[in-house]
Amino acid sequence: MNERTPLVALGLMSGTSLDGIDAAILRTDGERILEFGPHATVPYYAAFRARLRAILGEGADDGGQLQSVVRDLTVKHALAVRFVLAENDMTASDIDLVGFHGHTIWHSPGEGITRQIGDGELLSSLTEISVIDDFRGQDVAAGGQGAPLAPLFHTVLARDLEKPLAIVNFGGVANITWIGPASSPGDDERIIAFDTGPGIAPIDDWIFRQTGKRFDEDGALARAGTPDEVIIDAIFDHPFFRQSPPKSLDRHTFDLAALDSHSPADGAATLTKLTAACVARARQYLPAPPRRWLVTGGGRHNGALMEALAAAVGAPVDPVESVGWNGDVLEAQAFAYLAVRSRYGLPLSLPETTGVAQPTTGGTFHKVTERA
Repeated sequence: MNERTPLVALGLMSGTSLDGIDAAILRTDGERILEFGPHATVPYYAAFRARLRAILGEGADDGGQLQSVVRDLTVKHALAVRFVLAENDMTASDIDLVGFHGHTIWHSPGEGITRQIGDGELLSSLTEISVIDDFRGQDVAAGGQGAPLAPLFHTVLARDLEKPLAIVNFGGVANITWIGPASSPGDDERIIAFDTGPGIAPIDDWIFRQTGKRFDEDGALARAGTPDEVIIDAIFDHPFFRQSPPKSLDRHTFDLAALDSHSPADGAATLTKLTAACVARARQYLPAPPRRWLVTGGGRHNGALMEALAAAVGAPVDPVESVGWNGDVLEAQAFAYLAVRSRYGLPLSLPETTGVAQPTTGGTFHKVTERA
């Protein structure tokens, strides 16, 4: 391994669940995690969340709304950076690099499209820190899926855990990272990663439309309902489920209009069981059954979803906190790590994680101007 100077990076993630901005600091040389630093979550206010939701999807722009949301989203990320620094008696000079994922508004890798909004140059100016953004574009341009990108970070976190291991991310879209033991001493561990199907975005959207609440707290509404197996079976007829990984999704990939005639509880129950069933179906692509299932992302707080997953895979599942990780900011930590890898020209994606032809780096560097 080449010796590289460790950098202190601050990762920022605005996930498809539209909750807000996760910010996390760590020190890494792009291969080892040398220190985990402070972190914070800054929620979006309802009014901005509504504006952000309005521009999601293919061609979703009224001409002026997109530009306004991009600027405001960037400013909010700058405020999140300032918040986590101020809360921990740090300044911009303590951070070498910001990893700015932005917010995905449309993801269609089959068409060579992945759109994450956010202005990296503006963020660098506002924070007085160099920024790396556009993590997915180079992978998609090279024929990859552009997602998921966290698996390389998962492998570092899981270095000392027993394998095979499955890490499920219940974000807006659900994905899985399978890590197997090295085939021989000195080799890298085996890794496979792909999106499995809907995550918590459809559940949250349903809850918001039906009740005005942001999410199904602990899955209480889902527990009160009955899943519609006919709808679940119909969704499994979608071509995505016949496609071998690597593969990825947009949050709007599946048509869920058939749920509209259902009660709030039955709709929540159906979407919850569907999300878990998609993960279970993904097992056919894993080289060996996982010895352990770990769950990250907001969905791990949903007790009904965790129970449904355990039932679907026929094995115990645990939140990533059971092994000392922080599932609330894990993706922000991942983009801090990936920012440093980008800066050093290391791969962000592999053929086994995004389907790109060869290990591929990515990211656009925005160098900070002279600090005041």
